Amino acid sequence: MRFTKMHGIGNDYVYVDGFDETVDGPAAMAVAVSDRNFGIGSDGLILILPSDQADVRMRMFNADGSEGQMCGNGIRCVAKYAYDHGRCRANPMAIETLAGVKTVDLILGPDQTVQSAVVDMGEPILTPAEIPVALAGETILDAAIEAAGRTFAITCVSMGNPHAVIYVDDAGAVDLEGVGPALENHDLFPERTNVHFVQVHGRGEVTVRTWERGSGITLACGTGASAVCVAGVLTGRTDRSLLAHLPGGDLQLEWREADNHVLMMGPATETFSGEWLSPTRAET
Repeated sequence: MRFTKMHGIGNDYVYVDGFDETVDGPAAMAVAVSDRNFGIGSDGLILILPSDQADVRMRMFNADGSEGQMCGNGIRCVAKYAYDHGRCRANPMAIETLAGVKTVDLILGPDQTVQSAVVDMGEPILTPAEIPVALAGETILDAAIEAAGRTFAITCVSMGNPHAVIYVDDAGAVDLEGVGPALENHDLFPERTNVHFVQVHGRGEVTVRTWERGSGITLACGTGASAVCVAGVLTGRTDRSLLAHLPGGDLQLEWREADNHVLMMGPATETFSGEWLSPTRAET
């Protein structure tokens, strides 16, 4: 199986061109290739496929094999791969995901390859049952929940996948490995959740650290940064335009008042390509 390794500010995936390659059992393959000791090493597996309703189709699998609805950093890399490798030369590009068709505006460098992209992430979902989160109310803003022996104030947003946003004084001091699994798998989240700890520096600037559903600690989460932008406005902490510092780099966000859509801008990077020879760890 031929693959290409790509990342969006450190949120790295193994990408497979489904126009040429067939991946049998992508969930198991995601687990195998993601292993950073016995595999390629990644936050998951993303397939780039033909689509009958958009320019290309994206399927993404987390490192534990679970299929995710959407990946904000991953979709920028899908657009870069499709454009740079000649699968689609549309700009903007329409990409089919389990969270709907997303529009991606490509920003080209001097060599006419994609350097970064602006993704229309669509409208945030705020209704608890649709996020989903098992709490009552029209929105979930700074709601208290118990996990890992502590009380957290969570604000819940879906950007096609569920997010719990928690504001803290010092994001760097949070024990992600200690509290992340308890929050991700909390009974209130029937589909589990992504968890983001946010430190506010000002009305237009935050630092974010993420525990990602199905993958654990990641250097960046594009849908999560989008959810943080929305959560900041809803709780009165930040403005509609936001610079988010993540461990892997920065993302620019805007929650547009005109159409309620969230825009996310960030880079996409291709690092190397290769051939995967063994489908499972057991056979290595």
